[in-house]
This record gives sequence, C-alpha cells and structure tokens, in this order.
Amino acid sequence: MRRLEHIVTPDEEGWRTDAVLRGALRLSGSVVKHVKHLPNGILLDGAPVWPSYPVRAGQTLSVLVGDLESSGAAPWPGSVDIVYEDQDLVVLNKPAGLPTHPSPTEIQNTLGNYLSYYYQEKGIPFVFRPVNRLDAHTSGLMAVARHAHAHTRMKEQLHTPAFLRRYLAVCDGVPVPAEGIIDVPLGRDETSYLKRMVRPDGAESRTRYRVLAEREGRTLVELELETGRTHQIRVHMAHIGCPLTGDFLYGKEDKTVIGRTALHSHVLCLDHPITGERLCFTAPLPEDMARLFPG
Repeated sequence: MRRLEHIVTPDEEGWRTDAVLRGALRLSGSVVKHVKHLPNGILLDGAPVWPSYPVRAGQTLSVLVGDLESSGAAPWPGSVDIVYEDQDLVVLNKPAGLPTHPSPTEIQNTLGNYLSYYYQEKGIPFVFRPVNRLDAHTSGLMAVARHAHAHTRMKEQLHTPAFLRRYLAVCDGVPVPAEGIIDVPLGRDETSYLKRMVRPDGAESRTRYRVLAEREGRTLVELELETGRTHQIRVHMAHIGCPLTGDFLYGKEDKTVIGRTALHSHVLCLDHPITGERLCFTAPLPEDMARLFPG
C-alpha cells in the first residue's frame, strides 16, 4: 500500500496538516479531501489526524495515496509489455491494434483491461489512469499512473517540455524542407464525428519533424509534439502533403503495405511524479514499420 512520508521542518511548525500535505508533498486539494475519510489516511507519528490538526517540527507525517479498491477497466487476460514499473507509475510499450481503454464497441480487449488483470493477479488494487493516450493503431510508449496523486503530477507535465514525446512515422511523400515546425491550428471537421482539420479558429498546435531516411517515395520521419491535439501528427503531416502511410482517415489505406497507420511512440521522457528524477525510455521501431525501412 503506497504511503508518502514527510518529516515536519521547523519552518512548518504550527501549520495545519493539510497545508503541509499540499506544500511539502504537493497533494491536490481533491486528494487531501479523499484521503481524510480513509482508515489511517493521514497519520502523524503513527496516529490518525484530521487535515486541520497542527503539526510540530520533527514529527513524521504520513499519507495514503495508493488505491484501496480496484475500479474502472474490468480485468481481462492479455499480454502487457512493461518497460518500467514502480509504486507510482508504469510505462508500457503498447502494440498496434490494441485500444487504450474500453469503449462501447470494445469493453474487454484493451490495454486498460489487460493492465487491470495484471495487477489483479498480483493482488494489488488498481485503477487505470493513463497519462498520455495512444490511438488503437499507434504503437509505442505510454505512461500510466498508479494512483491519483501521481496522475495529477504527471498530467501537470503533459503539455510542457518536461513531458517529452518523440514519434517515428512513415510518410507517403518527402517533406520539404527536410526539417521544420508545423504550426497550424487544429479543430473538429464538422462533416465527421471522428476527423480533425486545420482551421483558423482551432486550437494552437505545433509539431517538430525531421526526415531520417527516404526510400521509394516514402520517408521515415522523427516527430516531436509541442502540443497534444487529437490526431495532431496525422493531420499536420497530411497538411504538408505527406500523410502517414496506411492512414485511412487522412491519407491512403493500403493493407498490402502496412495494416495500420505507420506511427510509433518512440521516446518518452518525464519527471518522476514523486522523486522528481528524470526518466527517459525508448521503444524500437516495430517490425511492420521496420519492414518499410530495412537496415
């Protein structure tokens, strides 16, 4: 059961317990409100206290942040490729074709179901809290929080330089210039419930790209998100005349070439939500995309 501890400093003498939780441990008000009702949710030198209780220097303040019960995605057996795991977060390499979370059309075979089953088998309560979400056809790295506090801390990073996401994509065509920034606003395509489009009243959207290789009219491109809009990479690359290979929505679907949109979450860097340690992970190009650029 995940608990965080803090030794009260002289500067915090006389503070309310909830002020220390928010200041030193950076818990949100909603998390503090939740844990105060849990058995032994907040302990001061091992004794339960209310958030209004004053603290003294040298006391040990402990707070429960782990989940006591599972909820959300129902457990369902399936394989999960775990790249990193600790008490606060788990980083996974999601395969192409696997939805991230349950939907009305798929309630069992999703990453959320599989990860819930993984922790059920370990006897650990789990609530599926993805930080960055990938479309079903996109492969690669995803971060999932192990508790609400970690989720809040990582969500704060998500659209900042602290949460670095680099993708690899195969495109139809050759971008000109070979390196640059696509900076055009994106919004809903009102003719479709699914599609997005470039529109002047859309949300600010920026994608950095760099061509890595060219072969038979296609390019292998590295992309870095500065914002995180729905379908951002797909719409931006189509906008410059180089839609992603296999993209049925913004390009041309051709299952003789690849059976999905050729997009892979390649690098993920973030600050650990509790320790602040910088973490970076890499997932190699999957086999179906590597076939298009052998060697």
